[in-house]
Amino acid sequence: MNNQADRYINPYTDFGFKKLFGTELNKELLISFLNALFDGKQTVRDVHYLNGEQLGGNASDRRSVFDVYCISERGERFIVEMQKVEQAYFKDRTVYYATFPIQEQAKKGNWDYRLENVYTIGILNFVFPEDEYSEECFHHEVKLMDTADKHVFYDKLTFIYLEMPKFNKTEDQLVTMLDKWMFVLRNLSRLMERPAALQERIFTRLFEQAEIAKFSQSEMKDYQESLKVFRDMNSAIKTAEKKGEARGLEQGMEIGHKNALLEMAKKMKEKGNTPDDIAELTGLSEEEIGKL
Repeated sequence: MNNQADRYINPYTDFGFKKLFGTELNKELLISFLNALFDGKQTVRDVHYLNGEQLGGNASDRRSVFDVYCISERGERFIVEMQKVEQAYFKDRTVYYATFPIQEQAKKGNWDYRLENVYTIGILNFVFPEDEYSEECFHHEVKLMDTADKHVFYDKLTFIYLEMPKFNKTEDQLVTMLDKWMFVLRNLSRLMERPAALQERIFTRLFEQAEIAKFSQSEMKDYQESLKVFRDMNSAIKTAEKKGEARGLEQGMEIGHKNALLEMAKKMKEKGNTPDDIAELTGLSEEEIGKL
């Protein structure tokens, strides 16, 4: 195994994120994370996982694949996504995603249009442009708002974004459960033992499930492949952005970032990944992928 120094899984990988949050075996981890986000404003007691692959109304419509898609015991729907790289139309994408759990609530026959709450939660391995939010603000909760008097116009559609690179609290600064979950997600793969500040029972479960040495042979193979994709993408993006910086132009960095995504898409295409899967990971259009 090439990754002997790592004791715990990297939750930024597809395999790692879905193992911790996307399986029936570990749904208590997802429930704890969701309740940490709500901070007592409401409580999720149970969830049922739904099919993460969503199709449009027609066969030609674009497919969408969610990292985690579930429904609570009260009928609330949650999409939880780990977004590893910045994409040009990321916000558009999350709004588009939210249309699926809204439309699937439609009932045949007489229906009064009553909807249950829909939440789209993005755990971001990047930050929004500097002019949008302060350096300290990492947790964003977005609802439809009346711009005249700033009150919430519609409270059943919520977008929650967590800018992970902005979370820099140390172990002795962790106070809330959200603090603790953010710390775990940001640092898990770098830890060699369970921090003393994380004594809640739920973290006992998390560290048990995250320990790489306990993986089956099949899990180990899948994790290593997922980890390689994650590292290759990060490496390609950093290399391309450095080339852009060397040209001394912000536009150069943007071009470098785009070229890195195109290079990664080309490699994925050569390995037999479908255009939909490539588009889902990189944010590139089907037309761009088709030209590779």
